[in-house]
Amino acid sequence: MAVTLYGDKSLSDDRPTVQVTAVSWPGEDEQAGKSAGSGRGPGSWSRRARVLLAGVLAAVVLAGVGGAAAWAYAGDVPRGTTVLGAELGGRSRTEAARELRAELDRRSATLNAPFTVLVGEKKAQLTPAEVGLAVDVDATVAAAAEAEAGPTGRLFGSREVKPVVTVDAARLDAKLREIVGKQGREMTMPAIIFTGTTPKPVYPKPSLALDPERSTEVVRDGWLAGQPVTVPLVEKHPATTREEVDQLVTELARPAVAAPVTLSTDKGKVTIPPAAIARGLRFSADDAGKLTPRVDVKRLRAALGDRLAAIEVAPKDAGLTIAGGKPKVVPGRAGKQVDSAALGRDLLAVLPKSDGRTVTATLKTAEPELTEAKLAELGIKERVSTFSTRFPGGLSSPRSQNIIQAAKDVDGTIVEPGKTFSLNGHTGERGYDQGYKDAPVILGGKLVPGVGGGVSQFTTTLFNASYYAGLEDVEHKPHSYYFSRYPAVIESTIFWPDLDFKFRNNTPYGVLIDTSYTSNTITVSMWSTKIYDSVKTEYGPRRNITQPKTVYLEPGPKCIAAVGSEGFTQDAFRVIKKDGKVVKREKFTWTYDAEPKFICGPEPS
Repeated sequence: MAVTLYGDKSLSDDRPTVQVTAVSWPGEDEQAGKSAGSGRGPGSWSRRARVLLAGVLAAVVLAGVGGAAAWAYAGDVPRGTTVLGAELGGRSRTEAARELRAELDRRSATLNAPFTVLVGEKKAQLTPAEVGLAVDVDATVAAAAEAEAGPTGRLFGSREVKPVVTVDAARLDAKLREIVGKQGREMTMPAIIFTGTTPKPVYPKPSLALDPERSTEVVRDGWLAGQPVTVPLVEKHPATTREEVDQLVTELARPAVAAPVTLSTDKGKVTIPPAAIARGLRFSADDAGKLTPRVDVKRLRAALGDRLAAIEVAPKDAGLTIAGGKPKVVPGRAGKQVDSAALGRDLLAVLPKSDGRTVTATLKTAEPELTEAKLAELGIKERVSTFSTRFPGGLSSPRSQNIIQAAKDVDGTIVEPGKTFSLNGHTGERGYDQGYKDAPVILGGKLVPGVGGGVSQFTTTLFNASYYAGLEDVEHKPHSYYFSRYPAVIESTIFWPDLDFKFRNNTPYGVLIDTSYTSNTITVSMWSTKIYDSVKTEYGPRRNITQPKTVYLEPGPKCIAAVGSEGFTQDAFRVIKKDGKVVKREKFTWTYDAEPKFICGPEPS
């Protein structure tokens, strides 16, 4: 037996030798690896085996990569993508939507449960359904499908996509406003108001209110968190500051009324006195609270009265008068006037100056605003409502004269379709210069002397005439105390400049306001084209009745006694019929305070 020694180069084997014939590979170079005899060399197989193995391994690797890529990019939603814990990755949009809806169904008890909102110092519960909170499945799946994920991220990464939440912003804002209650406050707009020729500033104050866009954002983001949602109250400041108001008073309002202005034309000169300047100079704030001065030439003309007649001829609007129970057209005419736009601009430029207070103006042809042709198109042909109230004291009393003066100021006014009538805007400040006298007014809960007292009775009469004409109520405020001479609830007070009465002509026809009076009554009628069968009032019962208390006042000329009256709350319903059917039923509610019994004298011991 032969023994092999490790390291011995010569091997010996007594087994017979076997000849092996090499296998030839197609296309192989016949010269490569040839030996001296007829067979191939032993190195040729080793190389071919390595090539074959490498090819097999490459094929396996490529197949693996291709399979992994196919797996990673399967479906519309990148693998590893979840929404609310639901795995949507690797699915088609339809499958992903089905899976997400299933997850929402599993969470329905939680998602539909009331959640807490904190608004200022108030806490309340909101139900998702009442404000339209919901998960938009299709939009959420679309967002998940568009989530950024590269090849490695798709194989090994994960991502959580926030659900797309929808909310009804208008319904949410309405609910949140209920929660806010008295915590909020309206913005106080800046203003400068003249009392006679004394400018008085009204300083701006910021509003404290909801920001609907911000409210929607925080509720939408916080709903699914399972924690109370804090909704902010936001302060919004007027664009004009307190300092800027003071600057306008110092640099414009006070100098404006410090001396007269001379208006010079080729027809002569007119002096514009400080009182007229104060009447025409207006400081108006826009919605953002930006205070801007301007000259209201119409008010300036009214304040100048007959002064301008020396240099110009005013145009006259066509009008209507009631004759024989029918409206009759009063023709208008063109005039020759100072150009209003130029006058307002040039006058505003000289008002801050202490000298050189002269405005040079040219006269231009001025057409009437309301022509006969336009008047004919308004369709004013019949009386559609009328209302009267009685006043005590006869025509000689100051209170009665104030009522009649207001009636004269308004008589013949035509309100075009879509326009809003403002009593304060029409008469302006009701002072001595405008023909008003001292008479009792309610101030601070009691009757005190004041210029223009009694105009509230005309306001109530005008309000009722517009009410029974079916016109839209824009602004009115009943009295604090009930007076039996007025219909309960359906009445209105007025006070310059804070309380106004406004109505809008919401018909396709013009409306003529016609006023008349006797020694103890005031009447307002509305003329137009009748569009309703009837307008009536239905009253609910009085409730929450309170009794007056007795108050003793220091006797003297400023003390005005009162017998007192009960306080109560009552509803009134305006019922409007057309073509035999009720087309509108409007509710008006008011609470009257009990008017104290005022006695001018010391309290009994």
